[in-house]
Amino acid sequence: MIERFDQRIAAVLAAARFDSAKHLADTIGRYVQVHNQHIPQKSLGYIPFLQAMKNCYKEQPNLSIKCIYNLTGLDM
Repeated sequence: MIERFDQRIAAVLAAARFDSAKHLADTIGRYVQVHNQHIPQKSLGYIPFLQAMKNCYKEQPNLSIKCIYNLTGLDM
């Protein structure tokens, strides 16, 4: 699944020009959000990654240390 993400983000980055590092970071952040929330993954039964995580948490909450949140940025 990581390889597919890498290929897709490479295509996004190749198709755009960036005026600044902030513009690049914003673009990557938006793409990560779209990838995790909206793009269905074949390996997950054609559902987005975030939905798969939520389903797993509902089915087996004892396996998760914390709740799944829809937040961007580093996992603290």
